[in-house]
Amino acid sequence: MEKRSDPPGARAGPVFLYFGPLTLLVYLVLPSSYLLDIATSYMLKNQLHASAMQVSTFRLLTAVPVYLSVVFGLTRDLWNPFGLRDRGFFLIFAPLTAGVFVWLALTEVSYAGLFAGMLLVMLSFRFISAAYQGLMALVGQEQLVSGRLSALWNIFSTLPYVAGGLASGYLAEHLRPRQTFLLVAGLTMLIAAMGLWKPRAVFGHAYDQPLARGSNLLGDLRRLVRHKAIYAPVLMMFLFQFSPGSSTPLQFYLTNELHASDAIYGYYSAIFSASFIPIYLLYGFLCKRVPLRKLLVWGTIIAVPQMIPLAFIRSPNAALVLAVPMGMMGGIVFGALYDLAMRSCPPGLQGTLMMLVDGVYLLSYRGGDVLGSWIYGSSPTHGFQYCVIAITVVYASILPVLLLVPKALVATADGEKNAVL
Repeated sequence: MEKRSDPPGARAGPVFLYFGPLTLLVYLVLPSSYLLDIATSYMLKNQLHASAMQVSTFRLLTAVPVYLSVVFGLTRDLWNPFGLRDRGFFLIFAPLTAGVFVWLALTEVSYAGLFAGMLLVMLSFRFISAAYQGLMALVGQEQLVSGRLSALWNIFSTLPYVAGGLASGYLAEHLRPRQTFLLVAGLTMLIAAMGLWKPRAVFGHAYDQPLARGSNLLGDLRRLVRHKAIYAPVLMMFLFQFSPGSSTPLQFYLTNELHASDAIYGYYSAIFSASFIPIYLLYGFLCKRVPLRKLLVWGTIIAVPQMIPLAFIRSPNAALVLAVPMGMMGGIVFGALYDLAMRSCPPGLQGTLMMLVDGVYLLSYRGGDVLGSWIYGSSPTHGFQYCVIAITVVYASILPVLLLVPKALVATADGEKNAVL
């Protein structure tokens, strides 16, 4: 008698058990995360006596591979290293990345060496990110758990940012560069170890399904461009991250105008990020009961005034208190956005779309910060308030983008059969 296959979502528990620790490891090592980014900025500032412009230029240029993330996603979708698919990427590029960290640990700290090392790390880690995000989107589509995976992804990716914001300064003071790089190298090798793990709930026939099948390079590019569902999540991510004023202008406003210590901005960032987590948990509950369309609409409406409380900050302590409701207001739309991105991936192009969204995430963030800095400097008395207005206008412009989302794609709740998928 033939054994019946498990229905979609029936093995959700083991799926979450795999992606939980993998997500935590990926974002602990992620070169643009707080842990490594802030640590390298302290090395530049304190040991190499780099100026603020040199540090910002370092960050901008070493992140070039992230801006080109779609290339790495397409490589993931077309290449099958060792016949192991995504596990092959972990087994190749995690040790390669760890090797670069070891090289950085064994060489004397210099601007040129640090720049070359971090650029290589950014480059090699893009392949790890592409495999991780492409695999998660594929499993989310096939097992109809994109909403719950989005919640898990956001929770476990937020934890390193919270920990990094709180601990990065302490680590920079108490760990030498060699120790920092060796620590991160060890964490990276744990990702390689994940490549040896092949849970049936994740990999059992995952690549045999129609949603995993692509074609050739030209055929995949044509399918990507013609797939109408991809445009909404990319545009929404661009607008949601393009928040002129929430980064450098806020940092300068707190320290220069409100005379806060440098640590206050780090505490604010950690509290703001941590405040998303309970809403991500709520999203994991709601997504199984409410169609994605409603979560997208209401999540966006709630998020439009998210940053308005910044205009009423008059003390450093007020900034820390208001970081909580501001963070909570963005949780639903962010969970829904990644849910939508996973549902929107064309067959066989999960890595390509997810990395396109990932690249837009950072590019928009950097661009919004540049514009916000210009707005902030345009008026000594009202520059920061103008930034808050600009953020609110940008967030409101997300609402008409929702019209680009195919209705059938978001008509179901997580776990329900979807005609499009």
